[in-house]
Amino acid sequence: MTTPGRGKRPGAWLPEIEPATEEELERCPFCTGREDRTPPETLRLGDPWRVRVVPNLYPAFERQEVVIHSPDHLGSFAELDDEQVELVAQAWEERMGGEEARVLALVNEGRLAGASLPHSHSQLVWTDLPSESLERLPELLQPFEIARRGGVVAAVHPVGAGPYECLIAPPTGDGALADGLVLLRVVVRRLQAVEGLRPWNAWLHPGPPWHLHLAPRLTALAGIELGAGIYVNVMPPELAAERLRSAG
Repeated sequence: MTTPGRGKRPGAWLPEIEPATEEELERCPFCTGREDRTPPETLRLGDPWRVRVVPNLYPAFERQEVVIHSPDHLGSFAELDDEQVELVAQAWEERMGGEEARVLALVNEGRLAGASLPHSHSQLVWTDLPSESLERLPELLQPFEIARRGGVVAAVHPVGAGPYECLIAPPTGDGALADGLVLLRVVVRRLQAVEGLRPWNAWLHPGPPWHLHLAPRLTALAGIELGAGIYVNVMPPELAAERLRSAG
Protein backbone atom coordinates (compact mmCIF):
# COMPACT_ATOMS: atom_id res chain seq x y z
CA MET A 1 0.00 0.00 0.00
CA THR A 2 1.18 3.56 -0.76
CA THR A 3 0.74 6.27 1.89
CA PRO A 4 2.75 9.41 0.92
CA GLY A 5 1.75 11.34 4.05
CA ARG A 6 3.38 8.77 6.32
CA GLY A 7 6.80 9.82 4.99
CA LYS A 8 6.45 13.14 6.84
CA ARG A 9 6.37 11.56 10.29
CA PRO A 10 9.42 12.05 12.57
CA GLY A 11 12.13 9.44 11.98
CA ALA A 12 10.51 8.14 8.80
CA TRP A 13 13.74 8.20 6.78
CA LEU A 14 16.89 6.22 7.55
CA PRO A 15 20.29 7.98 7.53
CA GLU A 16 22.69 8.04 4.59
CA ILE A 17 25.77 5.82 4.35
CA GLU A 18 28.64 7.27 6.35
CA PRO A 19 32.09 7.53 4.71
CA ALA A 20 34.58 4.77 5.46
CA THR A 21 36.87 5.58 8.38
CA GLU A 22 40.67 5.55 8.09
CA GLU A 23 40.70 2.42 10.25
CA GLU A 24 38.32 0.64 7.87
CA LEU A 25 40.48 1.58 4.89
CA GLU A 26 43.63 0.34 6.61
CA ARG A 27 42.01 -2.97 7.59
CA CYS A 28 40.10 -3.68 4.36
CA PRO A 29 40.95 -7.25 3.25
CA PHE A 30 39.55 -6.76 -0.27
CA CYS A 31 42.06 -4.17 -1.51
CA THR A 32 44.86 -5.16 -3.87
CA GLY A 33 48.02 -6.31 -2.08
CA ARG A 34 46.02 -7.89 0.77
CA GLU A 35 45.06 -11.12 -0.96
CA ASP A 36 46.49 -13.11 1.95
CA ARG A 37 43.75 -11.72 4.22
CA THR A 38 41.00 -13.66 2.43
CA PRO A 39 40.48 -17.41 1.97
CA PRO A 40 42.07 -18.83 -1.20
CA GLU A 41 40.24 -17.52 -4.26
CA THR A 42 37.91 -19.66 -6.36
CA LEU A 43 38.08 -17.35 -9.38
CA ARG A 44 40.36 -14.55 -10.61
CA LEU A 45 39.59 -12.41 -13.65
CA GLY A 46 42.45 -10.39 -15.13
CA ASP A 47 46.20 -10.35 -14.57
CA PRO A 48 46.73 -8.34 -12.44
CA TRP A 49 43.31 -9.20 -11.09
CA ARG A 50 40.26 -7.05 -11.75
CA VAL A 51 37.67 -9.21 -9.97
CA ARG A 52 38.25 -11.94 -7.38
CA VAL A 53 35.87 -14.51 -5.89
CA VAL A 54 36.64 -16.01 -2.47
CA PRO A 55 34.72 -18.16 0.04
CA ASN A 56 32.81 -16.13 2.61
CA LEU A 57 34.77 -16.12 5.86
CA TYR A 58 31.56 -16.02 7.92
CA PRO A 59 29.03 -18.01 5.86
CA ALA A 60 25.37 -18.27 6.79
CA PHE A 61 25.02 -21.23 4.41
CA GLU A 62 27.15 -24.27 3.64
CA ARG A 63 28.41 -22.73 0.39
CA GLN A 64 28.69 -18.95 0.14
CA GLU A 65 31.17 -16.83 -1.83
CA VAL A 66 32.14 -13.17 -2.02
CA VAL A 67 32.71 -11.43 -5.37
CA ILE A 68 35.16 -8.54 -4.89
CA HIS A 69 34.22 -5.97 -7.51
CA SER A 70 37.51 -4.07 -7.82
CA PRO A 71 41.13 -4.13 -6.62
CA ASP A 72 40.70 -0.44 -5.73
CA HIS A 73 38.79 0.60 -2.63
CA LEU A 74 35.50 1.69 -4.18
CA GLY A 75 32.75 2.19 -1.66
CA SER A 76 29.81 1.86 -4.03
CA PHE A 77 28.75 -0.27 -6.96
CA ALA A 78 27.88 3.06 -8.59
CA GLU A 79 31.61 3.84 -8.91
CA LEU A 80 32.34 0.90 -11.24
CA ASP A 81 32.75 1.59 -14.96
CA ASP A 82 31.04 -0.49 -17.66
CA GLU A 83 34.00 -2.82 -18.17
CA GLN A 84 34.28 -3.56 -14.46
CA VAL A 85 30.53 -4.23 -14.17
CA GLU A 86 30.75 -6.64 -17.11
CA LEU A 87 33.53 -8.51 -15.30
CA VAL A 88 31.31 -8.80 -12.23
CA ALA A 89 28.58 -10.29 -14.44
CA GLN A 90 31.14 -12.71 -15.90
CA ALA A 91 32.21 -13.77 -12.41
CA TRP A 92 28.60 -14.40 -11.37
CA GLU A 93 27.94 -16.50 -14.47
CA GLU A 94 31.17 -18.50 -14.24
CA ARG A 95 30.70 -19.34 -10.57
CA MET A 96 27.03 -20.24 -11.06
CA GLY A 97 28.16 -22.67 -13.74
CA GLY A 98 24.67 -23.35 -15.06
CA GLU A 99 23.20 -23.70 -11.54
CA GLU A 100 21.40 -20.35 -11.61
CA ALA A 101 18.24 -21.87 -10.14
CA ARG A 102 20.20 -22.84 -7.01
CA VAL A 103 22.31 -19.69 -6.56
CA LEU A 104 21.15 -16.45 -4.97
CA ALA A 105 23.33 -13.59 -6.24
CA LEU A 106 22.97 -10.45 -4.15
CA VAL A 107 24.47 -7.07 -3.28
CA ASN A 108 24.25 -5.43 0.15
CA GLU A 109 25.52 -1.83 0.26
CA GLY A 110 25.73 0.07 3.53
CA ARG A 111 25.63 -1.26 7.08
CA LEU A 112 21.86 -0.79 7.34
CA ALA A 113 21.56 -3.10 4.34
CA GLY A 114 23.72 -5.77 5.98
CA ALA A 115 27.15 -5.01 4.47
CA SER A 116 30.01 -5.72 6.88
CA LEU A 117 32.72 -4.09 4.72
CA PRO A 118 32.57 -0.82 2.73
CA HIS A 119 34.58 -2.19 -0.25
CA SER A 120 32.09 -2.87 -3.09
CA HIS A 121 31.29 -6.56 -3.32
CA SER A 122 28.47 -9.04 -3.91
CA GLN A 123 27.69 -12.52 -2.66
CA LEU A 124 26.73 -15.86 -4.18
CA VAL A 125 24.76 -18.22 -1.94
CA TRP A 126 23.97 -21.80 -2.93
CA THR A 127 20.48 -22.57 -1.67
CA ASP A 128 17.26 -24.32 -2.66
CA LEU A 129 14.96 -21.34 -2.07
CA PRO A 130 12.17 -21.06 -4.66
CA SER A 131 12.64 -18.49 -7.40
CA GLU A 132 10.17 -15.70 -8.19
CA SER A 133 8.40 -15.77 -11.53
CA LEU A 134 6.88 -12.61 -13.03
CA GLU A 135 4.42 -13.67 -15.70
CA ARG A 136 3.22 -10.11 -16.50
CA LEU A 137 6.67 -8.55 -16.71
CA PRO A 138 6.20 -6.30 -19.82
CA GLU A 139 2.91 -4.98 -18.40
CA LEU A 140 4.56 -4.27 -15.03
CA LEU A 141 7.61 -2.46 -16.42
CA GLN A 142 6.25 -0.28 -19.21
CA PRO A 143 4.43 2.46 -17.21
CA PHE A 144 7.39 3.13 -14.91
CA GLU A 145 10.40 2.57 -17.21
CA ILE A 146 13.37 4.77 -16.34
CA ALA A 147 16.27 3.35 -18.40
CA ARG A 148 17.03 0.79 -21.08
CA ARG A 149 20.18 -1.00 -22.31
CA GLY A 150 20.15 -3.60 -25.05
CA GLY A 151 17.13 -5.80 -24.42
CA VAL A 152 16.99 -4.99 -20.71
CA VAL A 153 14.75 -2.43 -18.99
CA ALA A 154 14.94 -0.79 -15.55
CA ALA A 155 11.64 0.35 -14.05
CA VAL A 156 10.20 1.35 -10.71
CA HIS A 157 8.22 -1.52 -9.19
CA PRO A 158 4.49 -0.69 -9.52
CA VAL A 159 3.71 -2.15 -6.07
CA GLY A 160 7.10 -1.87 -4.35
CA ALA A 161 7.42 -2.35 -0.61
CA GLY A 162 9.51 0.81 -0.22
CA PRO A 163 10.58 4.04 -1.97
CA TYR A 164 12.35 3.65 -5.34
CA GLU A 165 12.08 -0.15 -5.38
CA CYS A 166 12.95 -1.25 -8.93
CA LEU A 167 12.90 -4.21 -11.28
CA ILE A 168 15.55 -4.72 -13.97
CA ALA A 169 14.75 -7.37 -16.56
CA PRO A 170 14.50 -8.30 -20.25
CA PRO A 171 10.75 -7.92 -21.00
CA THR A 172 10.95 -10.36 -23.91
CA GLY A 173 13.05 -12.83 -21.92
CA ASP A 174 16.18 -12.25 -24.03
CA GLY A 175 18.81 -9.98 -22.46
CA ALA A 176 22.35 -10.13 -21.11
CA LEU A 177 23.02 -10.17 -17.38
CA ALA A 178 25.89 -7.71 -17.98
CA ASP A 179 23.37 -5.21 -19.36
CA GLY A 180 21.21 -5.78 -16.30
CA LEU A 181 24.08 -5.05 -13.91
CA VAL A 182 25.05 -1.93 -15.85
CA LEU A 183 21.45 -0.74 -15.48
CA LEU A 184 21.61 -1.53 -11.76
CA ARG A 185 24.62 0.77 -11.53
CA VAL A 186 22.75 3.44 -13.54
CA VAL A 187 19.77 3.32 -11.18
CA VAL A 188 21.97 3.43 -8.07
CA ARG A 189 23.80 6.48 -9.47
CA ARG A 190 20.48 8.21 -10.09
CA LEU A 191 19.24 7.27 -6.64
CA GLN A 192 22.37 8.81 -5.14
CA ALA A 193 21.81 11.98 -7.19
CA VAL A 194 18.25 12.28 -5.89
CA GLU A 195 18.53 11.04 -2.30
CA GLY A 196 22.25 10.92 -1.44
CA LEU A 197 24.29 7.86 -0.44
CA ARG A 198 21.65 5.42 0.73
CA PRO A 199 21.89 1.76 1.77
CA TRP A 200 20.38 -0.73 -0.67
CA ASN A 201 19.98 -4.41 -1.43
CA ALA A 202 19.69 -6.11 -4.80
CA TRP A 203 19.31 -9.74 -5.76
CA LEU A 204 18.97 -11.83 -8.91
CA HIS A 205 15.97 -14.05 -9.59
CA PRO A 206 16.73 -16.70 -12.24
CA GLY A 207 13.14 -16.43 -13.47
CA PRO A 208 11.81 -17.13 -15.96
CA PRO A 209 12.46 -14.49 -17.01
CA TRP A 210 15.52 -13.54 -14.97
CA HIS A 211 15.27 -10.21 -13.22
CA LEU A 212 17.19 -8.08 -10.75
CA HIS A 213 15.28 -6.67 -7.80
CA LEU A 214 16.60 -3.44 -6.23
CA ALA A 215 15.36 -2.39 -2.78
CA PRO A 216 16.78 0.92 -1.50
CA ARG A 217 16.69 1.16 2.30
CA LEU A 218 15.32 4.65 2.89
CA THR A 219 12.66 3.71 5.42
CA ALA A 220 12.63 1.21 8.28
CA LEU A 221 10.39 -1.84 8.58
CA ALA A 222 8.05 -1.43 11.55
CA GLY A 223 5.52 -3.65 13.29
CA ILE A 224 2.96 -3.33 10.49
CA GLU A 225 5.42 -4.74 7.94
CA LEU A 226 6.97 -7.37 10.19
CA GLY A 227 3.84 -8.44 12.01
CA ALA A 228 1.13 -8.23 9.36
CA GLY A 229 3.19 -8.51 6.18
CA ILE A 230 1.63 -5.27 4.93
CA TYR A 231 4.31 -3.04 3.39
CA VAL A 232 3.71 0.69 3.64
CA ASN A 233 5.42 2.61 0.82
CA VAL A 234 5.60 6.36 1.43
CA MET A 235 6.36 7.20 -2.22
CA PRO A 236 4.03 6.58 -5.18
CA PRO A 237 5.80 4.66 -7.99
CA GLU A 238 4.98 7.32 -10.59
CA LEU A 239 6.75 9.97 -8.46
CA ALA A 240 9.77 7.73 -7.90
CA ALA A 241 9.98 7.04 -11.65
CA GLU A 242 9.74 10.75 -12.46
CA ARG A 243 12.57 11.60 -10.05
CA LEU A 244 14.85 8.84 -11.33
CA ARG A 245 14.21 9.79 -14.96
CA SER A 246 15.03 13.44 -14.23
CA ALA A 247 18.29 12.39 -12.57
CA GLY A 248 19.37 10.81 -15.86
